[in-house]
Amino acid sequence: MDDTDDDRGRFAWHTAEQRAAQGDSRQVADLAVELTGRIEAAAEQKREHERQLAHLVRVLAITPGQDSLTQLLRLFTRDQAPGVGLAPRFVASLLAEHREAADLVGPLSEHDAKGRLDELCICLFHELILRDVDVDAFPAMADWQRVTHGHPLTWLPPYRSGLETRVVLPSRSINGSGHPVGTTLPTEGRVDPPTPRTEERSALVDIATLDLHEAIISAPEAGGWGHSEAWVFGTDEKVEPDRVPALLPTLPMGCVEGLGTTGRFEIARRPADEIWSLLFATASVGNSGAHGAFGRLWAWKSLAALSGTPADASAEEVEQHVRQTTWFHFESDAEWFCNDAFTDYGVAALSPGRRRIAVLAATDTV
Repeated sequence: MDDTDDDRGRFAWHTAEQRAAQGDSRQVADLAVELTGRIEAAAEQKREHERQLAHLVRVLAITPGQDSLTQLLRLFTRDQAPGVGLAPRFVASLLAEHREAADLVGPLSEHDAKGRLDELCICLFHELILRDVDVDAFPAMADWQRVTHGHPLTWLPPYRSGLETRVVLPSRSINGSGHPVGTTLPTEGRVDPPTPRTEERSALVDIATLDLHEAIISAPEAGGWGHSEAWVFGTDEKVEPDRVPALLPTLPMGCVEGLGTTGRFEIARRPADEIWSLLFATASVGNSGAHGAFGRLWAWKSLAALSGTPADASAEEVEQHVRQTTWFHFESDAEWFCNDAFTDYGVAALSPGRRRIAVLAATDTV
């Protein structure tokens, strides 16, 4: 077809039904096929432009000096909407990794009446906290939280919590990246139940609501993991921590289904800060990670939901509740898991009242 784009538009909108009714359906279909190809080509071109933009942004963020920072911020303060490669959480992560806080505060605190730097600032605020920067030493940073009132990140503590002692962050250059290695079950704290295990199945029933399920899996979902599931079980009687390792393989959960009495089920008790670290790595890196600031948020949210903290609790209340919870990390050879190295895990939480067991299972393989 030699028609112009205008001709195609007029044909598609005004005469397609008439042509088809006259028996000229082939021309209608030919045009539809051609337009499908054009759409696919345009989409691929858009993806390529986004990849190129992301690389240019990476170069500006990582290259030392005030001029490269000025030019990077210029991309954000244009009137046009920022592109995909200008995702504030991604840029904030790069800036926090490669630049000193003192060099960032001035340029990012300049007056921006349209608020085009607000998202970048609040993400950077939490990226710097994760890197142990004393934000109180930079009073201008306080405004980075205030200008984004109601933003989900404002729920987080404005300091590095005692739970956040094991922060593992990526190491990136202009042309490459080094990401944290995945999780492995530690040798210390192991409480594997003896085999053969009981064949008796637990009568407990999953009571997780949709909202609770989504809250528990929020860390692996944010990290773009292949698959994750959650279960919550209430008990009539208190469950002592030493009963949990033998109880878990008997629960009606897909992540232990088909395991049998002798299949591999390995489990360890772990302190709360190690579970937070596991969830943070899951959320912040993953296949398409949320980066540090939002990875921090979703690690906290998963931890809160697993521990049974009320949904409206503050970060301080969550921390207190989490520290009173008993935490377990497990792996198994059940078919639910893919068991690629470092990419599968299960977390179980026995709540402070010991009448609630919550479980998160995640695999990085689709």
